[in-house]
Amino acid sequence: MSVFGKKLGRRLERKEKLTRREMLKVFLPTAALTIIGFIIAFQFVDPAPPRTISIACGASDGANCIFAEDYREFMAKEGITLNIKTSAGALENLELLQRENDGVDVAFVQGGLGTLVHDKKIMSLGSLFFEPLWIFHRNGLLIDRTTDMKGMTLAVGEEGSGTRILTMHLLKLNGINAENSSIVSVGYQRAADMLAAGEVDVAFFVSTHHAPYVIQLIDSRSVNLIGMPRAEGYTFVYPHLYLLKVPEGVIDFEANIPARNLSLVASTTELVATTDLHPALVNLLMQASAEVHKSGTEFERQEEFPSPLYLGFKLSEDAEQYFDNGPPFLQRYLPFWVANFISRMKVMLLPLIVIFFPLFKIIPPLYAWRTRRKIYRWYSELDAVDPDLNREEAAESLQEFLVKLDEIEEKVCNVTVPPSYSEGLYALRLHIGMLREKLRHGVENDSPP
Repeated sequence: MSVFGKKLGRRLERKEKLTRREMLKVFLPTAALTIIGFIIAFQFVDPAPPRTISIACGASDGANCIFAEDYREFMAKEGITLNIKTSAGALENLELLQRENDGVDVAFVQGGLGTLVHDKKIMSLGSLFFEPLWIFHRNGLLIDRTTDMKGMTLAVGEEGSGTRILTMHLLKLNGINAENSSIVSVGYQRAADMLAAGEVDVAFFVSTHHAPYVIQLIDSRSVNLIGMPRAEGYTFVYPHLYLLKVPEGVIDFEANIPARNLSLVASTTELVATTDLHPALVNLLMQASAEVHKSGTEFERQEEFPSPLYLGFKLSEDAEQYFDNGPPFLQRYLPFWVANFISRMKVMLLPLIVIFFPLFKIIPPLYAWRTRRKIYRWYSELDAVDPDLNREEAAESLQEFLVKLDEIEEKVCNVTVPPSYSEGLYALRLHIGMLREKLRHGVENDSPP
């Protein structure tokens, strides 16, 4: 390669480096501002939901624990571990919700217990199903009304259970208490076994008819299922109770169970959570409840539950939005964790909109201005040595103007701009050449003959 070729190569390489450096001067501050914007915005990003939560379901032999298993299976598909914690019943479930340590995040709670809790940090995610009050008595007893149970041995549910709370309220209305009757507080399955064995006269259960102990007693030939003739009256006294009409044979048409039309009182079971439960998990639990309870039972119409009605606690805002609009848009089409990540990161769009987008529009003109400025700034110096603009000085300093112009040209030769701006640089050098000719012509005219 010739000497000229080598010089040209070095010149082009140097020009390319200077061009990259110029671009970095423009883009680096922009990138820094964008990164700072993202860092600031990240402070407002919601934390990711925990991967493990716990639910209190009540007695291990209760229907709620069966539902809890369905919830756990649903949540596991979305990568969430749901730990199930058994308890004595609804009252203990509420206590577990209020514990700061070793508590639970969610619980099944019988309707009507909201007045027992003054902690505003508990919210409802909706009612799930009706739970009738089942009353069974052993054969041989004549019981038409609740008052007929006075003096008998009554299994009213375990201490802390919703069954016991409701049953004792109803017994009190009928003048029955521990002084005139034998009150036995045991768990559901134990009560069913004692009734079948004749150890108690009457047993009360607040549960769905799918519960194993209810099925056991319905199938038993040693006990009878009875209704409450004054059920409608109880619903007037206790507004959280609902009147359920159980038609003859609806539970088992072949066995004709019940053998006649019955009137029962029922409460609802609510899904209750702490107010600090992550909103994404609230939505996921709402989806789980819709999946588990949508088919209903003989006592609920299909898709009647979950419902924002029949509540004893204030409905969560996230649950209310779910009832109004369904699952969040992204969760309808994407896996839970992907949808949640995108939803959390949407706040990061703020730097893009507020900072990056305007900068993106400003950068090209800014870069063009900085590049052209490297050319146009020399015209102010050319004006200083232009004899047409400086007639008084030019008459005496033409030679000095030429020296100054040479210095300017030497500096301009070291100016580098991207190829797309070379036209302006060559125009500048052309103007320098034209000005030099003008100065030389003036020097020649002033020289003595």
